[in-house]
Amino acid sequence: SRGGEEPPTLLPASVNTAPPKAPRSGPRSLPAEAAHTQTAPSRAAHRNTAIMNDRTPQSERLHIAFFGRCNSGKSTLINALTGQQISVVSDLPGTTTDPVSKAIELRGLGACVLTDTPGFDDAQEELGARRIATARRTLDRTDIAVLLLDEAPHAATEAWLGHLRERNIPVVGVLSRADLLSDPEAAAARIGKRCGLRPVAVSATQGSGLAELREALVRALPDDTPREITAGLAAAGDTVLLVMPQDAEAPKGRLIQPQVQTIRELLDKGCTALCCTPEGMEGALAALAAPPSLIITDSQAFARAAALRPEGTPLTSFSILFARYKGDIDRFAAGARAIDRLTQQSRVLIAEACTHAPLGEDIGRVKLPAMLRRRIGEGLRIDIMSGADFPDDLTPYDLVIHCGACMFNRRHVMTRVARACAQQVPMTNYGVAIAYLQGILDKVVY
Repeated sequence: SRGGEEPPTLLPASVNTAPPKAPRSGPRSLPAEAAHTQTAPSRAAHRNTAIMNDRTPQSERLHIAFFGRCNSGKSTLINALTGQQISVVSDLPGTTTDPVSKAIELRGLGACVLTDTPGFDDAQEELGARRIATARRTLDRTDIAVLLLDEAPHAATEAWLGHLRERNIPVVGVLSRADLLSDPEAAAARIGKRCGLRPVAVSATQGSGLAELREALVRALPDDTPREITAGLAAAGDTVLLVMPQDAEAPKGRLIQPQVQTIRELLDKGCTALCCTPEGMEGALAALAAPPSLIITDSQAFARAAALRPEGTPLTSFSILFARYKGDIDRFAAGARAIDRLTQQSRVLIAEACTHAPLGEDIGRVKLPAMLRRRIGEGLRIDIMSGADFPDDLTPYDLVIHCGACMFNRRHVMTRVARACAQQVPMTNYGVAIAYLQGILDKVVY
C-alpha cells in the first residue's frame, strides 16, 4: 500500500552521511536466523533513548490496553497515570463505548499508546455485544494488558484473564479504588491466590500505587531486543541505493512511512543512503564509484531493479523488509508458493493495514490483483479488506496476502499470522508475492 496516516515528513532525495566504503567481493550469504540478528541494547533502554519523541509512529510504540468491567475505574486510572484528561469519567456504566487511544511518553516505558476499552460485561444486548467485540479486537495489537481485578470473584473477569493468557499477552493486574478498602494489601493477596496474578493496589483519586503500577509495567515489557528493519543487511559505511517510484500513489510533498523509517535507520547506522526513482536508477548506479552494498526497491519496481542490479549486490524491497520486521518472513516466503496451487475456483484475501482512499495505481487493490489474475485466470476471486477488518474465520480462503503493515505494530501482524497458521491457511506479503510472481524471489535477500 502507498498510504499512511502519520504526519508529513520531508526528506531530501539523496542523503550522504558517511565516507565511501570499499565494495564487497560478492553478495552476502544470509541465513534465516541472521535476518533477525539484533545488536541494540535492551528494549527498555532503547525505548527511553531512541524513540522518546512526539513523532514516533503509533506502529512503533508500545501498546498498553486497559481492560475491566463497566465502571471498574479504567478511565480514571488512565487519567491518573498520565496526568491528563484522556478518557471521559462518569458514574454511569458504559461511558466508554469505543476504545479510546492516546499516544504518550511514560518514564521507563518510552513511547506508548494507552487504550481505554469498553467494559467487557456490558449488558446492553446487541449494543453491549458490539462494544465487547471492539474490546476483544483491541487484544490483537496489545503488547501489555492492564486488567482491573475485583476482590470478589467475577466470571467475566476470570474469562478475560484466560483470553489474555491464551494469547501470551503480559498482564499487569490492578486492584483499583484501594482507598475504599480497609486492607488493600490483604485483598490483593487473596486475589493473587485465586487468580495466580497478584494485583497492584491503586487509588487513582489519591495517587497511591501509581509508582508501583509504572514499575510493574516496566517489568512486564516483552522480553525481546529492539528489531531493526535492515538487520544483517546494512552496516556502517555501506552505500545503500533506494529505488522509490514517485507515481500517483505517492503522497504529494513527502515520502511514505516505510521509506522514511528505512532511510532514518540507515542514517542512524552511518550508511550512505542514495535515493532515486526507477527511471533514474541507471544514472544513480553510474554515479557511484563502486556498486552499492544493497539495493532496496519498491515492490512494483522489482523487475527493473533486478534487471539493473550489479552482479554481487543484494536486492530486496521495502515490503519484504517490513515483512520480516513486523511479521514472520520465513512463513511468508513459504506462503507465496501457494500461488502455484491457486485455480480459477480459488479465493484470495488481500489485507491492507491502512485505510487510505485508493487511487488508480494502488498496488494492493489494482496491480497485485491484476498480476494474480494474469497468472491464474479472470475467475480468481479476490476479497480486499483494510484497517482493523480481518476475518476471524480464514478457512474460506486459499491464500492471504498482507501488506507491509507499516501502520501496525508487530503484535498486530503476528496475531494475524498466528490466526492463519492455526487455521492452516497460507499467508504471504505484498513484496514476497510480487517477487514470486515475477520469478525473482530466489534472487532477493530477506
